[in-house]
Parts: sequence; C-alpha cells; structure tokens
Amino acid sequence: MIMVTRSIAFLSILLHSSFFADGNLDPNDFSALRAIHSKLADLEGSNFFSSWEFNASDPCYFIGVYCKNADNGSIKVFELDLGEQSAGSPGLTGRLDPAIGNLSSLESFTVIPGQIYGALPESLSRLVRLRFLAVAGNYISGEIPASLGQLRALQTLDLSFNQINGNIPPAIGSLPALKNVFLHHNDLSGVVPAFVSTALFRLSLDHNDLSGPLPLNALPPSLHSLSLSRNRLNGTLTGTLSGLSALNFLDLSFNQFTGEIPPEVFSFPITRDLLLNRNNFSGKVVPFSPVRIPTVDLSYNGLYGDISPLFSDVQNFFVSNNRFMGEVPNEFVDGILSGKILILYLQHNFLTGIQINAADPIPANVSLCLVYNCMVPPVATACPLKAGNVKSRPTDQCKQWNDKIESLD
Repeated sequence: MIMVTRSIAFLSILLHSSFFADGNLDPNDFSALRAIHSKLADLEGSNFFSSWEFNASDPCYFIGVYCKNADNGSIKVFELDLGEQSAGSPGLTGRLDPAIGNLSSLESFTVIPGQIYGALPESLSRLVRLRFLAVAGNYISGEIPASLGQLRALQTLDLSFNQINGNIPPAIGSLPALKNVFLHHNDLSGVVPAFVSTALFRLSLDHNDLSGPLPLNALPPSLHSLSLSRNRLNGTLTGTLSGLSALNFLDLSFNQFTGEIPPEVFSFPITRDLLLNRNNFSGKVVPFSPVRIPTVDLSYNGLYGDISPLFSDVQNFFVSNNRFMGEVPNEFVDGILSGKILILYLQHNFLTGIQINAADPIPANVSLCLVYNCMVPPVATACPLKAGNVKSRPTDQCKQWNDKIESLD
C-alpha cells in the first residue's frame, strides 16, 4: 500500500490552486458531488468527508474539491481528489457513482488507495478534458471501459493494484496524449495493444495475465520505462524493441519469451535495471559494445556460449541457471577484486574455471557465487540458499553438454 501511495504522489499532476472561485457552484456539478458522496464513506480512521456539508458551506471549500471560473462564467469543479492525502490514511469504501461523468470541466480525478469496489463508470468517457485519472490501490473490478478511448486529453492513467480483468482496449493505446500508463497488479488478459502516443514515457503492465507476442512497432521511441514482468508473454524480441533509444528501465522477467536476446538491448541508455530473467531465451549473448547498465539479470534461461567480457562493467550481474561454458574472463576477476562488481552470480552453469584463488582479497561487500559448474570453486564464498550446497556439477553432465555445443557449432 505504501508503494501505491508513493506512486500516486510521484505521478500527480499538481493542478491545485491557492484560490477558490467566487460565487455559486454550477448546479450540475453540485448535484454530481452530492451523488458521488452518497455512494462513498470514510473507512474507520479517515475523516475525509467531515467537511462535506452541502447545506452549510460552498462545495468549492470541501477537502479534495477544487473549482475555477469556466469560460462561460460559471463555476466548475476542475479537480477532484477523493480521500485524505496523508500517509497511512485508510481511504474510502463504496462505489463510484456514474454522476462523476457530469463534472464536465474535470481535468484531474484521483482516488487514494482504499476499498472502493465495483466497475469503473462508463460515464468517465464524457470527461473530455480529463488529463489525470488515478484510482490505484482499491478493489475496482470488471473491465476497462473501451469508451475511455474518447479521453483524447488523457496524459496519465493509473488503475494499478486493483482487480480489473478482461483485455486492454486497443482504444487506450490509441490515445494521442498519453504519457504514463500504470495497469500493473490486476487480472488483465489478452495481448499487449500498440501504443501510438509519441509522448509515452512510462508503461507498466506487470503482474497480469497478458499473453501472446509483443507486436512489431507497438511502442514509441519516447518510452523511458517498460515493465511487462510476470505475465505469459511469448515469442521473440526481434524487431519488437527496435527504436527505443530513450529506454532507461526494462523488465521482461517471468514470461515465456524465446529466441536470442537482441544485442541492441544492451545498448539502451538504461540507468537502472535490465531484467530478462525467468524466460526461455536461448543462444549466445554478444553485446555490440561494453555494457554500462548497473544491473543486468539474465538468470534462469537457456543461454549458452562464453560469457562476454563486455559485461564486466556491470555492477550487479546475474547469469545463474543457464548453460554458459568456458572460463570466466579475467575482466570479471579484476572487477571483483577492485570492488567495481558488487554481485556476480555464475552458479548452475557449465563454466570450467576462473583465475581467482583463496588468497585474493575479495571485498566484504562483494557477492560471488560459483557453485554447480564444471569446476571446483577456487574460493569459498557465500551463495544464495537456493543455489544449494553441491559445489560442482557431475562430470558426465559437463561432457554431454560440451559434446552438444560442439555439434551445434
């Protein structure tokens, strides 16, 4: 829940104004707020609705309601933030009333994490000025209304951490102004649609039940962060990530992708993590140039061949549970001993040697794991528990694998 609250705080487009409009609120907006309030309630420990006294004060002074003068001279609600913004607030319970669609000047609508349930109202599609929609961390169910594709001004859509099912409507991917899409931690199924917005910055669809291959040319070059982990996506990556020259975070872990990892992936300007672990990737891994990504995780795949020394600048390098063979390049030994490499997990491969010995001073903050390869680890280092305590791979496995690789070559 803390994660969701931080996400909303980070994403919020701050449209708040330090003033309230003078005069009376538009009657349609007044009625809409009343209807919205009638279907919602504070959870125990929340006092959000304590100021919502329709017979005692102007709704523009209610907590979470922000008004301004419209072009026609009327006073309209332009932002609605439901729920206390303070950390640890328990949020609200109830349903979202379709009257939300009557707030015709609404530009931003946020519901803090709580226990709001039921489906998203179709009437949201009438909010043609809406730029920010966030209802994360609740119990929203049902499908994403395809009619949200009418919100041509929408820049941020955050429906994460809910119970939404069904497909992602292609119309959502066609919204021209989208910058941030957060649909992670739901029950979404079907394929990943194409996203056409040339302003798209973040796309997070992880922890769903999406399947099928990534379509070609489905993602714009403006994309900086892409998270598709923990789905059932398959197929190869060939051509699907081409042109993402601004990408600085990529997580495709825990899927069913196959084929070789395109070398250009390692040339993306990633400043955080490149996570391709727990897939069915195969083949050799040969980057075009030295890899400068802080964390690279290729573990639990079917990759084979030599480990390229071009990865020796990676601080945290995970390649365990693959089929890499040969000697570990000396560049990695230098990185370990200098402390430039912090984590090097090589366990459960077919590696035959590494030029390091027990007398070499490995820094205390460095983690090196070498167990279950075609060698006896020359140094005793702490490994993760799941690596097991068997130091070396059986000799017959090493011979069978070497013979197989020679036949492939």
